[in-house]
Amino acid sequence: MLNARYLDELEEYMSSGRMEDEFEYSPEERRLEILEFLERLMDVAETADATATKLIFKNSQFGTMMGLKDQK
Repeated sequence: MLNARYLDELEEYMSSGRMEDEFEYSPEERRLEILEFLERLMDVAETADATATKLIFKNSQFGTMMGLKDQK
C-alpha cells in the first residue's frame, strides 16, 4: 500500500514546475482536474498528519493528555 516512489515522482512533478506549466497551457477542464487533485492531496495530507499524531503519541502520557485512547 505504501508507494514512496510515486510520492517522489509527484513531489518532483510539482517542485520542478512541470505541474505549473501543464496548468498554464491546459484547457479549463484539465485545470479543474489539477486543482481538484491538489485539493484531494491536501485532504489526504491532513489525514496523514492526524494518523502520524496517533501513531506517535498513542499509549503515552502525552497522548492521554491529548485525549488519545490507549490502543492495547
